[in-house]
Amino acid sequence: MFKRKRSFFERLTGSVALNRDYNEPATADPSATTETETQEHNGDWLKESAEEGELAVDVYQTPTDIIIKTMVAGVRPEDLSVNITREMVTIRGQREDLSGANEQDYFQRELYWGSFTKTILLPSEVEAEEAEATEKHGLLTIRLPKLDKDRIQKLKIKSG
Repeated sequence: MFKRKRSFFERLTGSVALNRDYNEPATADPSATTETETQEHNGDWLKESAEEGELAVDVYQTPTDIIIKTMVAGVRPEDLSVNITREMVTIRGQREDLSGANEQDYFQRELYWGSFTKTILLPSEVEAEEAEATEKHGLLTIRLPKLDKDRIQKLKIKSG
């Protein structure tokens, strides 16, 4: 007998369409489902992905620098990576939950634990080699000197 594929909404909510063919044999035992129904119900269509968190950042400029600030409290310096190009900065890290509490013991859980990443497109080009990063009390501050395109470098000519 032809079996109709359940819609996204039916799989999401576990409901049954009203226009279902009621001539199909119903299972007396709700726990007795086929492997396909079990896969659909358990969410093979909605695979749990290893999502990364995203940092909140402040980005501003001074006449000579672009400044990026972000909170990285609870992250060890060796678990933090900052990659800089002339146009972009990427901050990656890992915040580990060391509490040891079981998931069912929480009343409220709002802090993010796990890996995170943030890519920031810069409003102007920077001198990546001269960038500086400091961390104090969980606040990471990255200072990126702007590339001075109007600067004139005088070149000395060697003779001989």
